[in-house]
Amino acid sequence: MSTLTESASTALQLTLSSDPVLWTIVGRSLSVSATACLIACGVGLVLGAWLGVARFAGRGAVLAVLNTLLAVPSVVVGLVVYLVLSRSGPLGSLGWLFSFKAMVLAQAILVLPVVTALTRQAVEDAERAHGEQLRSMGAGPLLRALLLAWDERYALLTVLLASFGRAISEVGAVMIVGGNIDGFTRVMTTAIALETSKGDLPLALALGIILLAVVLALNVLIALVRRWRERVDGSASSAPVGVAA
Repeated sequence: MSTLTESASTALQLTLSSDPVLWTIVGRSLSVSATACLIACGVGLVLGAWLGVARFAGRGAVLAVLNTLLAVPSVVVGLVVYLVLSRSGPLGSLGWLFSFKAMVLAQAILVLPVVTALTRQAVEDAERAHGEQLRSMGAGPLLRALLLAWDERYALLTVLLASFGRAISEVGAVMIVGGNIDGFTRVMTTAIALETSKGDLPLALALGIILLAVVLALNVLIALVRRWRERVDGSASSAPVGVAA
């Protein structure tokens, strides 16, 4: 019990200090996840919005594959990216393996199905409510997708926050393609795994506390966005439409 207490006390001191090793790892983890989410959201929002309104042969199969990708283990994604980026792989000439770019690519691939699926569901629900009106005005599938995505922008903001939380808490894929190299590709989750195996509990606990704080902050942001959206929607619905002349 004393060991746990001492480790927790040292971890808190590390968290509140300006330890360069700790905050370098935190900064790298945030930058990798933020870059991966920007890439994945840039593709996933457009693709998901289009899938929400498009109707074509084989759409059910595409959605089945998309939903299946939601449950793919991160180590499988890491393995596939490793094989693609290895020397004998199709992209081996890029030399990205065990680098920042490889970790970004792995996390972007991991987050992309999440963004696409959640966006598709939000836009499809909006299409049921407002799609007929937009179609009567001559809006094609792509235009409807963009308009409905903009109308659901606050819900999609929640998707962005959730995808970032998914990315920053990932460990398997970045461990495989990044190599967990000290000073280069070590992020919070891989550092926690390594330091725990080495017995350096204070550093592992400090990183765990920061990671939990980041996830908690994301959940608070999601809750605030939802509450603000409900308040805005409630104000809009209760506002008077007009006064008869």
